[in-house]
Amino acid sequence: MDYAYPVRYFAGDGRIQVRFPDVPEALTEGDDREDAQTQALDCLVAALGSYVKRRLPMPTPSEPKRGQSLVALSPLIAAKCALYQAMRARRLTVAGFASRLGVAETAVRRLIDLDHRSHIGEVEAALARLGKRLVVRDLDAA
Repeated sequence: MDYAYPVRYFAGDGRIQVRFPDVPEALTEGDDREDAQTQALDCLVAALGSYVKRRLPMPTPSEPKRGQSLVALSPLIAAKCALYQAMRARRLTVAGFASRLGVAETAVRRLIDLDHRSHIGEVEAALARLGKRLVVRDLDAA
């Protein structure tokens, strides 16, 4: 799955408001377009992190519509989201997956914690244990 979410920017009250149609909790604003884009990524990561903390299914990004652009997650954050979703798909708890990996529960919690600076190789190895392969693509900037 690609981890790039459509976003819409709105001018209002001298600021630029940011909304993600697929992640309604992700609302923010910036002083100008550049600031709004920076705030958008931070806000999106925080909102997706709340899905993990609440053990909810992560929203699937839709195709961008007219007037929308995309905000792409970093490879590490995207890998963590993929791992979380793979665990959910197999109905694996943190404890159950930790047991499979032969590590402490805290190690698995860190692998799916979007705020923790894990090593991408560790997340990739955990994904491989679930039959998944991490692929990174580069795209031309919009």
